[in-house]
Amino acid sequence: MTEKNPTSTIELLTFQLAEQEYSLDIMSVREIRGWTRATPLPQAPHYMKGVINLRGTVLPVMDLAERLGLPPRAQSDRAVIIVVKQDECMTGLLVDAVSDIIALTSDDLQPPPDGSAGGGGVVSALTLIDNRMIRILDLAATINVSEGLAA
Repeated sequence: MTEKNPTSTIELLTFQLAEQEYSLDIMSVREIRGWTRATPLPQAPHYMKGVINLRGTVLPVMDLAERLGLPPRAQSDRAVIIVVKQDECMTGLLVDAVSDIIALTSDDLQPPPDGSAGGGGVVSALTLIDNRMIRILDLAATINVSEGLAA
């Protein structure tokens, strides 16, 4: 057996944002919770909704659609907060709805086209499942750790 199999399986949590599908590595997800109104903080970036109390911990919440520059949309009852951990920093990502958990191999992933607009380097790969294009987010690029700690 080899140490690193190029076709190793990765599991992704897929979710909806502005009628588009995105995903994150399931290993970075700590929990999924219903939408809770966040307490806004002054001088925070426009996409930071504020903070919530997560079992005694102050958790910054980011509107992921606003962070990615997607069009504004109405908040729905299905909106959830995906709590993720990146470099010891916990952040809540507000998304429209969680869809599924999928398992893929590295062969299923395609790199995003060079110079693709609207991603800002946050999409690490693309995959096609049942004629649905799913964007795989680079969590480190999506969450600027210094912003998360500032909240």
